[in-house]
Amino acid sequence: MALIAPSRTIEHVRLPRLSPRAYQRITLVALVALVFIIVTGAAVRLTGSGLGCSDWPTCEENSLVAPLEYHAMIEFVNRMITGLVSAAVIVAVLGSLVRQPRRRDLTWWSLGLVAGVIGQIVLGGLTVLFELRPPFVIAHFILSMVLVWNAVVLHQRGRYASVPSMPVVTPNVRTLSRVLVVAASAVILTGTIVTGTGPHGGDETVDRLSFALDTVARVHSAAVWIFLALTIVTLVVLRKTGAPTSVDRHARLLVGAIVVQGAIGYIQYFTGVPPWLVILHVFGSVVIWVTVLGFHLSLRARPLESPTEPLIEQTVPA
Repeated sequence: MALIAPSRTIEHVRLPRLSPRAYQRITLVALVALVFIIVTGAAVRLTGSGLGCSDWPTCEENSLVAPLEYHAMIEFVNRMITGLVSAAVIVAVLGSLVRQPRRRDLTWWSLGLVAGVIGQIVLGGLTVLFELRPPFVIAHFILSMVLVWNAVVLHQRGRYASVPSMPVVTPNVRTLSRVLVVAASAVILTGTIVTGTGPHGGDETVDRLSFALDTVARVHSAAVWIFLALTIVTLVVLRKTGAPTSVDRHARLLVGAIVVQGAIGYIQYFTGVPPWLVILHVFGSVVIWVTVLGFHLSLRARPLESPTEPLIEQTVPA
């Protein structure tokens, strides 16, 4: 007697779908998380806890978890925050795969965040293993700023349709904008040299760069003044050429951020570089970086992604 195989019912797998607005919120969370860990990383250094966990990936040679000691717990908590950042980045990648409409460019930019976070984890481990030598600390911060750039671009791209952009300002303004990004990069780089030369190395035993602190501080200050002057020139050109209100607003925000950041820098220099002011200065550098990138991206326009009702699920054959 022949056996008849039982019939099988084809199940359907329900996949989530994200609206463009929902995905934009996810990318904003990833951006905020990246900014947050930059500030907490600075706090680790400024509390002298950089070697609170002297090994990597464990805290100590035979212990994954930090002992109940001040410096060890501060460093260990910052490592845990890295895990939260990694989760936010993974959600950004997964969100790009179920976003409707799905966009390949957003997936690639989100994968850039994954590559950057992996690089940060490895570089952070090397920074600890090489006992906070300034070149590793500087590289760690620079890579953080690259990650912020990636997150800003991803967040901005998620707002608009995937069509060619149109410039909304004159070629002169677009050239000035690129110069501003370069000037901001120079300010950040010279600032890391000041940090690598200054008193807050993350641990009392850490070697510092051999430059004279007064000299590198003057170089950094000059870079800031040049950056401010270029931003004011850009603002004047914008006013003369009749740029859109949103672009003008971005430029004014950038001028204000540079002035506040410069004031904090001078105050911390003349008051002996107190740690709480240094944390404000680190946060201010990230704010300026995000602001100058936002200004640069605002100079080209795309239509917003077609608004659709956020669909909860999609049915596909198993």
